[in-house]
Amino acid sequence: MRIGELARRTGVSERSLRYYEQQGLLVARRTAGGHREYPEMAVDRVVHIQELFAAGLHSRTIYKILPCMRDSDGGPSETATPLLVEELTSERDRIDRMITDLLRSREVLDEVIAGATGRPSAA
Repeated sequence: MRIGELARRTGVSERSLRYYEQQGLLVARRTAGGHREYPEMAVDRVVHIQELFAAGLHSRTIYKILPCMRDSDGGPSETATPLLVEELTSERDRIDRMITDLLRSREVLDEVIAGATGRPSAA
């Protein structure tokens, strides 16, 4: 399928798809006319990439993870290395710290709002 069809089917811009290819996250073959042509499994691959970006991962980490993920064709995937598992655990820990910081910020705001309105805080 051409880049426009992949963009329509995944809801991802053509520009993003080109970026994914540049980062080694997505592979297209070129037609004789120089157009990108993607296999059907590219749809699942783009969905995985989007999920991983939404989780806050960087493209270099996603590059390492993608071979360990199964596409809908059920084809074999490489096994995650201990280093990759360590990196993923580190990413999860980073997200946990961010959540803790956000909860703390919300508590402070609740106290400020309570003080400003004279109502008890929600915490």
